[in-house]
Order: sequence, then C-alpha cells, then structure tokens
Amino acid sequence: MRTYSLTVLLWGCMLHAVPVMLSQKRTNKHLHSERITGLSENDGKTLHRTKRGWMWNQFFLLEEYTGPDTQYVGKLHTDQDKGDGNLKYILTGDGAGSLFIIDENTGDIHAAKKLDREEKSLYVLRAKAIDRKTGRQVEPESEFIIKIHDINDNEPKFTKDMYTASIPEMSGVGTPVIQVTATDADDANYGNSAKIVYSILQGQPYFSVDPETGIIKTALPDMSRENREQYQVVIQAKDMGGQMGGLSGTTTVNITLTDVNDNPPRFPQSTYQFSSPESAPPGTPLGRIKANDPDVGENAETEYSISSGDGSDMFDIITDKDTQEGIITVKKQLDFENKMLYTLRVEAINTHPDPRFLQLGPFKDTALVKISVEDIDEPPVFSRSSYLIEVDEDAREGSIIGQVVAQDPDITKNAIKYSVDRHTDLDRIFNIYSGNGSLFISKTLDREETPWHNITVIATEINNPKQSSQVPVFIRILDINDHAPEFAKYYETFVCENAKAGQLIQTVSAVDKDEPPRGHKFFFELVPEFAVHPNFSIIDNKDNTAGILTRRNGYSRSKMSTYLLPVIIFDNDYPIQSSTGTLTIRVCACDSRGNMQSCNAEALLLPAGLSTGALIAILLCIVILLVLVVLFAALKRQRKKEPLIISKDDVRDNIVTYNDEGGGEEDTQAFDIGTLRNPEAREESKMRRDVIPETIFQIRRTAPLWENIDIQDFIHRRLKENDLDPSAPPYDSLATYAYEGNDSIANSLSSLESLTTDGNQDYDYLSDWGPRFKKLADMYGGEESDRD
Repeated sequence: MRTYSLTVLLWGCMLHAVPVMLSQKRTNKHLHSERITGLSENDGKTLHRTKRGWMWNQFFLLEEYTGPDTQYVGKLHTDQDKGDGNLKYILTGDGAGSLFIIDENTGDIHAAKKLDREEKSLYVLRAKAIDRKTGRQVEPESEFIIKIHDINDNEPKFTKDMYTASIPEMSGVGTPVIQVTATDADDANYGNSAKIVYSILQGQPYFSVDPETGIIKTALPDMSRENREQYQVVIQAKDMGGQMGGLSGTTTVNITLTDVNDNPPRFPQSTYQFSSPESAPPGTPLGRIKANDPDVGENAETEYSISSGDGSDMFDIITDKDTQEGIITVKKQLDFENKMLYTLRVEAINTHPDPRFLQLGPFKDTALVKISVEDIDEPPVFSRSSYLIEVDEDAREGSIIGQVVAQDPDITKNAIKYSVDRHTDLDRIFNIYSGNGSLFISKTLDREETPWHNITVIATEINNPKQSSQVPVFIRILDINDHAPEFAKYYETFVCENAKAGQLIQTVSAVDKDEPPRGHKFFFELVPEFAVHPNFSIIDNKDNTAGILTRRNGYSRSKMSTYLLPVIIFDNDYPIQSSTGTLTIRVCACDSRGNMQSCNAEALLLPAGLSTGALIAILLCIVILLVLVVLFAALKRQRKKEPLIISKDDVRDNIVTYNDEGGGEEDTQAFDIGTLRNPEAREESKMRRDVIPETIFQIRRTAPLWENIDIQDFIHRRLKENDLDPSAPPYDSLATYAYEGNDSIANSLSSLESLTTDGNQDYDYLSDWGPRFKKLADMYGGEESDRD
C-alpha cells in the first residue's frame, strides 16, 4: 500500500510543506541535518538549524462517512519522538477536540463526526509537540489543512417551485417562452456532481427545453388560444450530466396562450326580425344583435353600422361597449300608414385588426334586419302645427274668422269633433263649430284692449275620446280707426303780460290709440267758432305737432287771467276721426327774459278741477257729519240707567227676590201683549217698564227668523241663544216669540194643574245629580222615611 508523507520544514519564519512518497513501512533514514549558514544583522553569527518534519498518512477526508469506526485522518510525528512517551501531541484550530480528536501519545488524528462539505469544505488546524516533563515545546507550532472531498449527496433545486409564463398564440416554432434555473449544492469543481442537464417530462409535443440553458420554447406551430389556452409543463434537472445514478429535481411551468386578433366577427344567423309600434319616439331601442368573436379584450371589440337598406334613414344602430352588441333604435317618427316594413343591412367589423392575419380574410360580417311597424290608434293630426288668424276689431258677433282642420291618421279615419280649451279663453270671446272646426266670434273685439288672443283648439275622436290632440291658434286683432286723436298730455300753458304778437308760447302734440299701417298723421286747427281768434293762433308744423302763437301785444291779468283755446285734432285714416281739446292759457307776470314769476290764484285753481260749488258741498257734508256725532253722543247720555243691583260681586252669584206678583194678561204695564201677535215687533228687544236694567249689558240683535215656520226649531234656537250668552243678565227680560203655535200633546205644564198628591212622584234620581242637588234630594227624596 502506498502512503503519502508531508514533511514540514521550518526555516526562519518560512513554513514549507513538501509531500514525499513513502513505503508502507515508515523510515527516517532520509531525514538528516542540514546546515544553514547566514549572516545576522546584529553580530553576524552563524545559525545552525536541524531539519525536522511532521509525518502524515492522509490529509484528504471524504464527507458523509457512514462507516462503523471513526474515520482516520492522519498522524502527527516529530523526529524528537523517541517512542518513550515523553512527548505529548496537542491539536488546535477548526473543530479540534469536537470534530477532530488526536491521540496525544501517538499523534493519530480521527474524525469524530460525519462531515458535510456543503457546510464546510476546509478546516485549518495547528499542531505542536511538548515535553511532558518540562512542558517545553520541542517543535514550533505548525499549521496544516484538511480538505473535505465532495460526494454527490445533493439533488438539483429550482429557484421556484412553480413558474408562470405566457406567449401569444399562433407563435412560430422555437419561440422562447421562459427560462428555468436549477442549482446543485455539490462541488462543481470536483467530478460531475453539480453538472445539471434539463429535460421535459410533461408538455410535449407542444413545448421543448434546452438541456443546458433551461430555456423553454414552443415546439408546435400555430397553437390557437381558442382551442386550448392553458398548458402545464414539467421540467426535470438532473446532475451527474444526466447519467444513471444522478440526482434530480422537478418544477412546474404554467404557460398561458395570450390572445391575438386572428378571428373575424361572425353573426350566428343571417336574418333578424324586429317590430316597433308606430308611436315609438326617436331613440327607442327595438332589439339587440351580436356578432360572435372568439377573441377577447380589444381583439373582440366590434363596431356596428347600417351599410344599406330602405330603413337607413328611419333607424340607427349603436354599439354597446360592455356587451359588444348592436342596439337598433328608432331614428325618426314611424308611420304605419306610410310604410309597414323596413329592411336594413347591418355590418359588424373589428376595430383593432392585426395586420399579420389579414390574409385569413376580411375581419367583418353582415346580416339582414327586418323591422315591421305596428299600427296603433293615434290621436287626430292637425294640418298645421299652429294657426295664425287675423280679424278686424269691428267684426260682428257670430262672424267666422277662420278654420282648423284635423284628421285621424289611422286607416279607420274616425270622425273628429272640435272644441276650444276654455282655460285659454276664459272670457269666451271665441267659439268653434264642433263638426267642421270653423272659429267664430262670440263677443265684440277691442284691439286697444287686447291686440292678440292665444287660444287652444282640441280635436277629439268621437269613437275614442281618449285620443285627442291640441293645436295653438294665434288670433291677431287688426286695427280699425275707431279712436280720435287727443293731446299727448295735459299742457300747463301761460302767456306773459308783456308778450309780443307772434310769440310762440306752447308746442302741442297728439296721440292715438289706433295703429294705422302707414303711421300716424295728425292735423291741428282751431274750432270754426274760433277760426279767427283775436288773441291766439295755431300753426300746424306738419310733423304731428302744432305751435300756439300770440296775436297781439300785451295781456292783462286784471282784465282776463285765463283764456280757453279749443283745438281740433284730425287723423288721416279712414274713417277720419277727430277730437277737440281745450288749452287753458293763464296770464302771468314774467321778467324781461320771459320767465314766469306769478299767476292769478283763480287760474291756479282751474287746472285742479275743483269749482267753488264743489268746495261748498264738501264743507256742508263735514258740518252734517259733526251734527250727527253730537246727536249720537247726546242719545247715549240719555239712555244711561242705574244698575238694578249694586254689588261688587257678580250678579249671577246673588239671588234677586221679587215680592210682587205679576198682574197676568190684564196687566198691561209690565209688558205689551201686542208683541206676541206682531212679528215685526218681536225683533225690538224692549226693556221691562218696571225694571231698570244695567246699560253695561248690550242688547243682542238676532237675525230675522219669522220666515221659519218651524216653531219648535225657532224656540230651541232662541233658548240656546239665551243659555249660551255670557252677557245675559240675571234679571227678568223680555224674550219675544213671534208665533204661539198649536196645542201641545203634553197639555199644560203649569204647576196649577198638577195633581194634589205627589205619591206617584219619585225624586230619588236627584241624588244622582251631584252635590249641587243634595239639598233637593234631602227635601224630596226623604219624605217616605219621614212619614214612616
């Protein structure tokens, strides 16, 4: 058996390890002393060193040793060891004493535990030999290394337990998908323990893997997502270069095929049928159609349009972005009587085509859509959306001013009746013939009061009153020259006392309520009686104004303080209308510039419109009112009476005793029996003649009730009035009843005709009336017990 020995040479501070080949029987003959001569820096003495060496049987150690004995590492030996046991070997460093144990007598080193190269591949130890007797080192401490040899004890491991990848569908063969990576903890520099080879266990024939790099690639062309979207691939990594006996690990790769726009939209059917009532308003959805596209996302986005058809103007189609459906809607108002069936050619096209797949064909499809219009009972339709009628304001009542026309649009052509919405014609100025829709006047018109009338006419089907429609009718009242022009305002005209002849003192204008088509044109002149006025004249300015001029020099307030000048105003329309307006011209004192300073007081009163007679009448009315007030106050003082009872307490808390008995019907001093027979006198609440009532209580006036022939009701109402009156006095007063009435079935209620015995009277009920009637209950209810 061949062994290796490691000779350790110590030379100064240098340590050399020299491996030499030894025979199985160790010998020291080749070790001899060497003389080394050197010059010291201090004294130049010659140094002598004897050659020594550490002897090793082994310095490599296998990991994961599983033998029955401890694994032998090597042997420490020095030339100084004579075999007499005087030397002691000591080991220090990595794992000394725990992993590595040395025999201190022989220097043999053993591994006490199983070692793992992946945990630690190199151990550095130091050895020394000491004399047991002196404890002195016989050799300097030397360092050596133990290397752990690797064995294939670790399988390859992938960086992820599961990989996820995606690739577009229709990709070519060899398109990279993803790279997987596995690592091996074994020593890559020692043997093939860490050399990994990749292979595919599951996923063929769709995918392949590069054995060295682990890159997964597609293996089949034109893989379609619509056929299969998900793939699960299992990859194996095996060490030892993939040879038998190598360790392996696996991982799973989930591969998804992403979508590309490689499919055009397709309608599932070639023809669609829809229907719509003719009353459907624009924008009403009629139905949905959808072209199926196996693609997803934006690759399946489809745009719908109407390419042709006789209903392209009547219908529209919009795209629902959420469902990718085409919604057919009404575009214009339908009419069953006009057209009952429409045909549309609808086209669906992809909005995001992929140029790589255009050779597969056009990415669009078409379908035929038929829409039938359903007939419904429609309300009448007027010939116009509104009517404008013009009528002269002098049109007579009953005159026809215009006509509205409506008809039933349905095939049945039901009869129509017309009416005016009275909410729009509260004064009932207009009316309509229900049969033909002719409008006529019911009252006279006045353009100046209301120049326009806006009414609403209703057309209703006779067979179905629920079907009705309305139309506005605008009636314009045309002007007739029926108003005369008049002064535009009230003019306060004055003339100075020092005025000169021909001086302009006032410019007047006119207004007219009428509106002639050519505009107003007014003419001014004096009345014929004053055609040649000695004091003033008028000049027509031909612009609807006129000037008032003086005709003499100087005016005197003392002689004439006010002048009245009547002026005639004409218009130029037919028939000509005219009116006379009177100007009141006051004579005033003016300064040299013509500015008014003062005028006559009487002239100031005239414009106010109050004459002397009116002022006197007002004063007389005031005097009469004062006299009436004085008379009323005097009557109140005379009617003041003394109170019947003078007490601070409420009169209703006192008992008033009358000691005298009335004289009956023959006593005419107490009351007037005639009032019972005179209905007109019963409303006068007459006082008793023998009693002076307090004036603080007001006499109640009641409404005349003698027209009521129900005497019983009359009496009950009067009783209620007296019972509920809070101001009713406690003393006797006259309550007049106008009718006596017939005999009562209860006969007389007078106590004079009552039975002399009261044995049949039961007064026990008085006890149930409360404490206020306790005294009466004791007086009447206790008689039987008293008698007993």
